[in-house]
Amino acid sequence: MSSVSPANRNGGLTLRQAALIAGFAYLLSPVTTAEFSIMPKLEIAGNIEQTVQNIVTHRGMFVGAILCYLITFLEDIVIAWALYILLAPVNRAMSLLTAWFRLMYTAVALVGWLNLVTVFRLLNTPEYVTLFGTGPLHGQVRLLLGSFRYDWSMSLVIFGIHLVLLGYLIYRSGYIPWIIGVLLVIDGLGWVIDSLQPYLYPNAHLGFLFITFFGELVFMLWLLIRGWKIREPAAAE
Repeated sequence: MSSVSPANRNGGLTLRQAALIAGFAYLLSPVTTAEFSIMPKLEIAGNIEQTVQNIVTHRGMFVGAILCYLITFLEDIVIAWALYILLAPVNRAMSLLTAWFRLMYTAVALVGWLNLVTVFRLLNTPEYVTLFGTGPLHGQVRLLLGSFRYDWSMSLVIFGIHLVLLGYLIYRSGYIPWIIGVLLVIDGLGWVIDSLQPYLYPNAHLGFLFITFFGELVFMLWLLIRGWKIREPAAAE
C-alpha cells in the first residue's frame, strides 16, 4: 500500500507550516495600530463635533485605521485555516467547529467594519452636509461609530468561544504545551465577559480582565519560536 503523507492529508501543509503561517498572521496583524494609536487620536469621547473635525482633517489616518481593521479581519481567515490544519490531528470535527467560530466572528466584525466605510463616505461627500445638515450628519456619524463598536463587541463574544474551543484542543494535543491551552481558555472567557458588558452590566468595572488577554500573545510567540519543531503524525498506510 502507498502511504499518505501528513502534508497531503492536510491540504498540502505540514503541521509545522500551519503553525508558522498562524504565527506570522498573528504577528503581522495591525489591529493594535488602529485601536491604540490611530483611533484614540480621532475619536473624542462625548464630543462628536471634534471627532468629525479630526476625521475630516486627518482623512489619511482614518483610512489607515479602516485598512488596518480590514487586514486584521482578512488575516483572521488565514489564522482560522492554519489552526484548523494544526489541530485537526487532535479532533478533526472540533477543529473544524473551532475554525467556523473564528470565521463567524470575522463575518460579524466585517459587517461592523462597514460602518466605518460609511462614515468615510458621509464625511467626504460634500452633498451630504447639504442634504442632512450639520447636526443630523454628526448624529449619523456618532451612530455609525457606535454601531461599529457594538457590532465588534458582539463579535468578540463569538471570538471568545473560539478561544475556549482552541484552548481545549491545545490542552488535548500533546504537541503544544498544555498550559497554553489553559491560558487560551482563560483568555476566551475574559473576552466573553468583557464583550457582554455593554449589554448586561454597562456600569461594571472590568479593567482587571486585561490580564487575561495575554493568552494569544503567548500562543503567538510559541508558534513563531517553537512551531517549526512540531513533530508530524505518522503517515497512514
